[in-house]
Amino acid sequence: MIKQNNSKNLISNWRFLVTALAIAFFLLIPLQFGCKTEAPPEAAAPAPVVDSNFGGVQIGAITYSWRSMPSSAEDVLQYCLDTGISSIELMGNVAEEFAGIPAGPPRPQRGVELTDEERKAFEDAREAAAEAQREWRLSASMDKFIELREMFNDAGVNIHIAKFSPARWTDEEIDYAFNAAKALGAKGVCNEIGEEAVNRLAPFAEKHGMYAIFHNHFQPGEEGWSWDPFLEVSPAVMLNVDVGHYFGITGKHPNEVLEKYHDRIVSIHIKDKTGPEADPPNTNMPLGEGETPLAEILKLIQDNGWPINVDIELEYEIPEGSDAVQEVKKCVEYCKNILS
Repeated sequence: MIKQNNSKNLISNWRFLVTALAIAFFLLIPLQFGCKTEAPPEAAAPAPVVDSNFGGVQIGAITYSWRSMPSSAEDVLQYCLDTGISSIELMGNVAEEFAGIPAGPPRPQRGVELTDEERKAFEDAREAAAEAQREWRLSASMDKFIELREMFNDAGVNIHIAKFSPARWTDEEIDYAFNAAKALGAKGVCNEIGEEAVNRLAPFAEKHGMYAIFHNHFQPGEEGWSWDPFLEVSPAVMLNVDVGHYFGITGKHPNEVLEKYHDRIVSIHIKDKTGPEADPPNTNMPLGEGETPLAEILKLIQDNGWPINVDIELEYEIPEGSDAVQEVKKCVEYCKNILS
């Protein structure tokens, strides 16, 4: 019996050896006889990554610049790629719509007079939508905001500010705004500057380890205006200085503000305007056609290596035959030519 088992084992081992040799032989045939094997398909070349950092200065845009065009998150990302922009200040409505917030009622058309009944119906619908949106914010997952950040980052675009303007929201909604901004990869949440807004948002910025960033319109033209009282509230209070609005309403050189507060400025909005004594005064113009000293502003940031984001805010009238994407692209090129 032992001999018989040994015989079976020998046969089994012999078959295994023959099979292994046969497999090796056929694998070697292409090498031995010069046969060609089909090469694996080449991996697709990676999509070009946009880069609008010129001479050390990061040029971007606020997504409000494309308000005249469809403004889904996917649309906005495409506009960034079309204009070559690699950083943005993202308006809150773009982020929230992507995340699934309930829609508000459509606004009445401009110039259309509403009856008292129609006006009341619109106000009621807006109130109901605002309540639905509040409830949504309190239970919203951060997953969609993370997905949005990844979608932009994968294309080479960074979201450095989220403009939720939440100063009049409830405490829970303000917490949500900072959590969402963090999920988007932003440095902080932006709001219009004012005493009430600064005092309201500063503690939340501290709590979340982020910035409460404040934007100016024409406030610097008010008598006795100063940024100092706002900045003294908290080190978490930072500025988004609109140099165009500042120059247009005061006529003063914005570099005075940048030199004094550069370490408290996250970003500036760049636009060209006429000064307060011009005819017409304080008027938006295409870059290079107004009186705002844009080249001096950009070179000051560049020469000092300040980490201040420069965001284009398109507010001048778009010429016939053009659109907001084409005009923002011109603005990017204008800045690039100064900085390169």
